[in-house]
Amino acid sequence: MTRQRRNRTADDANTPHVAVMAREVVEVLAVHDGGIYVDGTFGAGGYSRMMLQSAHCTVVAIDRDPAVAPIAQSLGREFPDRLHLLSASFGDLAALLPQAGFAMADGVTFDLGVSSMQLDQGERGFSFQKDGPLDMRMGDSGPSAADAVNNLTAEQLADIFFTYGEERRSRVIARAIVTAREQEPIIRTLQLARIVAGALGGAAAASGKHPATRTFQALRIYVNDELRELLRGLQAAEKILKPLGRLAVVSFHSLEDRLVKQFFASRSGVRPGTSRHQPPDDSTLRAPSFKLVWNGAHKPGAAELSANPRARSAHLRAVERTPASAWPDSEAMILPAGTPQSIAEMFGEGS
Repeated sequence: MTRQRRNRTADDANTPHVAVMAREVVEVLAVHDGGIYVDGTFGAGGYSRMMLQSAHCTVVAIDRDPAVAPIAQSLGREFPDRLHLLSASFGDLAALLPQAGFAMADGVTFDLGVSSMQLDQGERGFSFQKDGPLDMRMGDSGPSAADAVNNLTAEQLADIFFTYGEERRSRVIARAIVTAREQEPIIRTLQLARIVAGALGGAAAASGKHPATRTFQALRIYVNDELRELLRGLQAAEKILKPLGRLAVVSFHSLEDRLVKQFFASRSGVRPGTSRHQPPDDSTLRAPSFKLVWNGAHKPGAAELSANPRARSAHLRAVERTPASAWPDSEAMILPAGTPQSIAEMFGEGS
């Protein structure tokens, strides 16, 4: 699961994918000879390459998109026996690393979102600017975006658009989709984009974004269960990092960044202020499993922004593992309130 999600300009469309803040990620991970590092979102291999070039280390790369295999094979030939690609979701990291022959890792990085490679391939169904089947799956299995828009109720669709796309007119769009699919199935990306644009009329024009931006973003997050997958990945990294090992996450959207920020804060013992009438129950507090490497998020520098405009929405956050035990897995207080049921569960393919 890789890379940034946002509306793209014509200049963006002609810019090849570049790993954002790659040098900063390698520096904060303190990549060193003999270390074991996990690139949880391999994509075009930019972070893996930077780590392999920086030290005589080993990189375990993970990606559920089968299209990245040739890239990994080419990079593997440059760095023999030092790159291991696992075709899977990074949420399964805790089980995957031992399967690859490694017990613990010295560093983990996630670069979140959808890649320009995926956006530029109309047949993948991610883009509202290129015609293709309405798919949006980062892997090659499970229900697609077409399954969602043609089978979910208006209320379910509205909840998805509002929660994952922060779309204020989610109900208007959902009703327009339900009305349109009564005439014919919605199976193409541009078909859906026209329906959304028609529903919003001129309301979205003033923002400068394509009217379907938020709807497509929401569907993609929903189809790939990206927020739950991110939380699973963070929890998995907590389990497999050595003491003093570091986790670095680059996010491009407020939902992702908010989840990462909250996870890092809770695991490092940073608690929101409480009422003096309801003091915290210190007997239930756990030892912090992480400590913040720095407060807040780092953003790309001026030189990177000039060379790669796609980097402008990036946020880099990092934590360092403590010797304390990993906390129990939990979605409570981490996922946004009202997070929709996953698409696999909705279609009876999960529990």
